[in-house]
Amino acid sequence: MVAATAPLAAHAQTQPASVPAPDQTAQGDVSVTIYQNGQSLVQDVRRLDLPAGRTRQEFADVSAQIRSETVTLSGPGLGIVEQNFDYDLLSPDKLMEKAVGSVVTIVRTNPATGGETREQARVLAANGGIVLQIGNRIEVLRDDGLPVRVIFDKVPENLRARPTLSVTLQAAAAGRIPATLTYLTPGLGWTSDYVMLFDEAKSAIDMQGWVTLTNNTGTNYRNADVLLVAGNPNQSFSQLGDSTIEQAGTETSQREKLGDYYLYPLGERTTIANAQQKQVSFLDVKNTPARKTYEWINGWLETQSDPRSASTVLKFSTSRNGGLGDQLPSGVIRVYMRDARGDPQFIGESRVAAAPMGSAMSIRTGEAFDVKGAAVLVERKRLSSSRWRTSMRYDFTNARPAPVTVDLAQNGLWGDVRLVEQSLVGERVSAERMEWKVPVPANGKASVTVVFDTRY
Repeated sequence: MVAATAPLAAHAQTQPASVPAPDQTAQGDVSVTIYQNGQSLVQDVRRLDLPAGRTRQEFADVSAQIRSETVTLSGPGLGIVEQNFDYDLLSPDKLMEKAVGSVVTIVRTNPATGGETREQARVLAANGGIVLQIGNRIEVLRDDGLPVRVIFDKVPENLRARPTLSVTLQAAAAGRIPATLTYLTPGLGWTSDYVMLFDEAKSAIDMQGWVTLTNNTGTNYRNADVLLVAGNPNQSFSQLGDSTIEQAGTETSQREKLGDYYLYPLGERTTIANAQQKQVSFLDVKNTPARKTYEWINGWLETQSDPRSASTVLKFSTSRNGGLGDQLPSGVIRVYMRDARGDPQFIGESRVAAAPMGSAMSIRTGEAFDVKGAAVLVERKRLSSSRWRTSMRYDFTNARPAPVTVDLAQNGLWGDVRLVEQSLVGERVSAERMEWKVPVPANGKASVTVVFDTRY
């Protein structure tokens, strides 16, 4: 007989003989392709001993979240007649639910003597509690701390210790046949994270990229060949913004591609255990040129008279020459600097969109304590019913002992906006944005005045 605890009481004593031991797996040669959208493709090659004709095969250790409509099974002379996914997993609660209407054995132990008493009981209900019929009396199995076990004659056929796919096959001939089980499943995923160490004195960065694998499928994938795909196939939601990319790159990477997606095969097979995170390094670059700058952005010709901190920005390239020499899958870059004692300290982080190789990158790490700016609307004069002349002044202060350059950006210049005057030559970088590089002396101030002619 198979013994198992009642809910709130004891534990299962044995497993069905057909279930592999906990340290074994029913899987064969497993390959897993993991996408960044939470979907994964599993290919599991198992060798089956089949008779000729129709037979039923059970595939244990598949994902508990398997998309059964995506299952295919291929092999020489094989055809699928029917398939069922048994997702009710063996547990004390499930075992008791399936036992409703059946007779079980209740074992009670006397705490004082250690003696056991056994009674036959019919399970009447297992909904929020266990209701039993023992002889002519009805009893509720309580969680009162007394040692109680419930013994079952067998495990119900539709209850599995592990997620199991049951497939009815038609085999053309008897023999040992290699069969490839393929399916899609959510629950496996990967993200990329980056650790950047910035050396301000050398204007250089060290960058290490990590892949974090997660598994919430309810199944271990042992000794799997893992392939990561950078990209989100067939997504209905919007992609990450490209605010970290100043200019998208045009260089072709040597990494393998699948259509429009880059592939990152892991260097060796690995086990992805259920409810586990695993990290693997995929990028390690030293002494790449980078520079720190300050950025201050103003909205549509608006006044911001209260001083506001400039953003601290690190700029670098993913180019093959003078850059990281690789494309970057989307993820989070965490930036560190060494303090006076030489210890790395965290100074900020920024989310990066998928960046092609050769991209110019701009990473905002935080707000500058000592560099601040303000925007003042000096005058707005109406020239006609649809034409205005607006005078703006941008004031900056620098409490640092060295000069800095502030990248001033004026956004919102939509429509027919013309530049009439400027005290510092700027650049129109897009239809709605002007930029100026404003030098601010050490422990000093600087101002820029601009006059715009707007029509609307």
